[in-house]
Amino acid sequence: MEKILLIEDDKFLRELIIQKLGKEGYEVVEAAEGETGLAKMKEEKPNLVLLDLILPGIDGFEVLSRIKKDPSLVQIPVIILSNLGQRDDMEKGIALGARDYLIKAHFTPGEIVEKIRATLQPQKAQSQ
Repeated sequence: MEKILLIEDDKFLRELIIQKLGKEGYEVVEAAEGETGLAKMKEEKPNLVLLDLILPGIDGFEVLSRIKKDPSLVQIPVIILSNLGQRDDMEKGIALGARDYLIKAHFTPGEIVEKIRATLQPQKAQSQ
């Protein structure tokens, strides 16, 4: 079973996404802030991370830059899920190593699942 780490401080959205991913057969680990998210990444070694940018404590950009500096985490794909829809934010997220950038208001949970599948598909092919 593939494991997704969801780093999101909005409890309602977190529960909605966890429920949707669970129904799709993913194991979901959650964190409500950046520091906890990084710790869980190291502990759980998820197949993919869904990362909000606006978080209490360290923000998503800082989480991303720390992931990319850590050899044990750098291979884990990250999809940003954020309300920040400015081009600058999107470019910064991608420049820091995110595989994709989803603006919360523009995507349904079903579409988020599709993005996760598309991101994980090439990994499955490589590991076989």
